Amino acid sequence: MSQTLLFLIPLLPLSCAVINMLFGMRLPRLIPETLAICGVLGAFLLTILFWGYAEGEGTRAVLGTWLSSGSVDVSFALCFDKLSAPMTLMVTGVATLIHFYAIGYMRDEVDYARFFSLLNLFVFAMLAIILADNLLILFLGWEGVGLCSYGLIGFWYRKRENAKAGTKAFLVTRVGDVFLGIALLWLFALTGTLSITEINAQAEMISPGIVTVLTLLLLVGACGKSAQLPLMTWLADAMAGPTPVSALIHAATMVTAGVYLLCRLFPLVSLSVFGMAAIAGVGAITALYAATCALAQREIKRVLAYSTMSQVGYMFMAVGAGTVSGAMFHLLTHAFFKAVLFMAAGWVIHLAGEENDIFRMGGLAKNGPKELFWIFLAAAVCLAGVPLTGGFFSKDGILLALFTEGTLLYKGYWLIGVFTALLTAFYTFRLVYLVFAGEPRGEGQPHAVPALMRWPLWPLAVLGLAGGLLNLPAMVGGGESLHQWYGKLAGRQVTASHDLEWLLIALATGIVAVGWLLAHLRYRSYREPLDNSVSRFLLAGWQADAVVDRLLVRPFAAMGRFCSAGCDRTLFDGTLEGLVKLSGRWSGLLLQLTTGRLTTYLSAFAWGFLIMLGWFLLKLVNGGGH
Repeated sequence: MSQTLLFLIPLLPLSCAVINMLFGMRLPRLIPETLAICGVLGAFLLTILFWGYAEGEGTRAVLGTWLSSGSVDVSFALCFDKLSAPMTLMVTGVATLIHFYAIGYMRDEVDYARFFSLLNLFVFAMLAIILADNLLILFLGWEGVGLCSYGLIGFWYRKRENAKAGTKAFLVTRVGDVFLGIALLWLFALTGTLSITEINAQAEMISPGIVTVLTLLLLVGACGKSAQLPLMTWLADAMAGPTPVSALIHAATMVTAGVYLLCRLFPLVSLSVFGMAAIAGVGAITALYAATCALAQREIKRVLAYSTMSQVGYMFMAVGAGTVSGAMFHLLTHAFFKAVLFMAAGWVIHLAGEENDIFRMGGLAKNGPKELFWIFLAAAVCLAGVPLTGGFFSKDGILLALFTEGTLLYKGYWLIGVFTALLTAFYTFRLVYLVFAGEPRGEGQPHAVPALMRWPLWPLAVLGLAGGLLNLPAMVGGGESLHQWYGKLAGRQVTASHDLEWLLIALATGIVAVGWLLAHLRYRSYREPLDNSVSRFLLAGWQADAVVDRLLVRPFAAMGRFCSAGCDRTLFDGTLEGLVKLSGRWSGLLLQLTTGRLTTYLSAFAWGFLIMLGWFLLKLVNGGGH
């Protein structure tokens, strides 16, 4: 009975979401806001309370049967183990702070009940993915985060571009969902079960070729939610949503879902050498692609969006290199500092008079709140990978895993990761200089913001800076505690000589220094943004939207026009309208016969009688001849 209390973790935010949906607008504003906070905060506290259930093999809690048919028995079951417990704690903890921040940020929003109910529902859907013990519940949560992202990204739907951004996110991620659905059905057909634990246990009995195909299907599904190539075009446009939504998507929910899926099914995907190389390759190319795009972005949240895409690429590289603990380590540290960056960006936008263009900001270090500068800088150095920060240790661990994997292909991935780290340091400090250095270039005036928009950033900033303590390498006195915690779920143990580790640390430190120096030389004094073909190409995200438009959208629209004009209007409507016109003409001829005059009817009767008589006589004559 006590184990079933684990269901309270996802059900608390769900219950609060439902109450706000039904009654939120009829209650004083404080009550829906308090309910929203209580839903996620309660889930966070329950995760801590039930932490012991994750020990050993973890705990499987069953609430009841969802559906049963023959040998198939799908239960409402949760799995609280060493992989899901830290993820649950991070999601609920970060989401709680974002909810507090959202109350201050959305204080003037009229439709507050819809916002907070969707925010709670978003957390519930993510928790369903994390805690699911079977693929059906996982897929329910998977579709749930897609639906909530549609509602939250397009929350201000009265602006056409916001509504289009929400629709785009929904449609692009649905492409990946189709491939994931095929993989799940195929796994069920092969194993006869939907239990994730049992599927992982039976993975070695599946033929290698099928495992490879399944891994690729799962990879495409993960790419949709985690905005990896080729399904990455939705993430930058998703910045149309409110800033708390951006923070939640990038730090704790939707974008991390793909990484977690691959980690949860790692015993299966790790059996395919080609599949693992494909996962790492997609991550490497996406990391480089997104980092180059971030170099030219003008809007503060779009810079951060591309940085998320790039950092998630590192997590994919970690999975492909065989280290689940490395992927989860970077996922956790990234959640802390990326939430800070987005929430601080919302603060900056408020101070800049709702201006998003970083070239129209500046001067906040001197004229703005010192608190904001130090918080933003703390998160920025984590993103850039400055030594001793959480981002440094987690990213360096992934690069070490790539370097020590042993094949030439992974050495190439390592080189891409190193170059991407240089670009990351450059665009991060570019952002800091343009927003905080120099003199103000915009029309915004510094002013006070609600306390709820300030204090939630501090604990996250501290966690981002100190996040390396979760998995300190042995060479600096740590015991790789996160790797030890995951145990057999952690993937391969990354080992290297201390000399190699120190050499790679020195290289990483030098990369950060070079990235900062280049940004310092270019942006310490304000300069107008470059306007050439390369910068426009990067600003447009390598023209990915244009490519998709030409290859998919336009042909689909042309097909739609053909079906509409050629088939529907011409063939179907034309045929029906032709029959109508033909019937009208025949009825017109009949109408001419109905004059209402007796003489006309008598004449017609006489002529008809004569015709019939003539036919009868002709028949009689022909018969007589025989």
